[in-house]
Amino acid sequence: MSQMLLFPDPRPLVERLGPDFFRRLPETPGVYLMRDCTETVLYVGKAKNLRKRLSSYRVANPDRMRRRHLRLLREVQRIELEPCPDDAAALARESALLRSLRPKFNRAGTWPGAPRFLAWRITSTGLELAVIPKPEADWRSYGPLGITAIHLRAALARLIWCAAFSDSGAVGLPEGWFAGRQCEMYTIPHRNRQEMRLDKAAERLGNYFAGQAEHLREWALACTSSWTHPFDLSVRDGDLETLNQFAERTFNTKRVAEVFGFGVPPLGGGAFEFPRAHPL
Repeated sequence: MSQMLLFPDPRPLVERLGPDFFRRLPETPGVYLMRDCTETVLYVGKAKNLRKRLSSYRVANPDRMRRRHLRLLREVQRIELEPCPDDAAALARESALLRSLRPKFNRAGTWPGAPRFLAWRITSTGLELAVIPKPEADWRSYGPLGITAIHLRAALARLIWCAAFSDSGAVGLPEGWFAGRQCEMYTIPHRNRQEMRLDKAAERLGNYFAGQAEHLREWALACTSSWTHPFDLSVRDGDLETLNQFAERTFNTKRVAEVFGFGVPPLGGGAFEFPRAHPL
């Protein structure tokens, strides 16, 4: 028998914009601009399906959303839509808006930034994940990604740690990793006979950046299949969503590159910038 909630989850956007706003949303690609009471743009996002994407903002569940996202929803007074003919056009429009408006709740894509490569390698210590300014011979790397490399590395480090040491759950993460602490190196160590899992992790990272994101996802889910605690699941699923969003945007960025004649880099190098707002 299911237990009823004593207090329903907050729905600030439904209260402010009305349920009809969400029912009338178009099921088309496009971008959306979230504005505050002064008409300042707080956040710019892109969606393949505007109705589906914006409907995910109806419930502000404090157990599933980060505090930054909850603050955003409390400040939004109006949402402006810009439907686009296809997903590639929506991506290009989002990139232009991010660069020109620089909304305060968008973490990436608002400044050109310095080139950053996400790099990984297996050493005697364990699996190391770093952000480096250029490819190096003893690392496998992908990029450049700009500031996105930092947030992506944090999500990958947490996910691989949880998969390698699934018995301890997400609570066993090293201090600061849950908050995405920026450090020179993330290291998932060899211990408790986890060498094989780390080798698999390095292999899945290669698959992921080769465009086969499902390999990393399936491996992580298989390693954590016994998890039932809501906190563990929220950490794992949140990082999987971040990786899925990145993979989806990378594929679409390649579509834009093909349409407009830009070059697309191979794994490990090349000029590739990822103009992506950190997903909500």
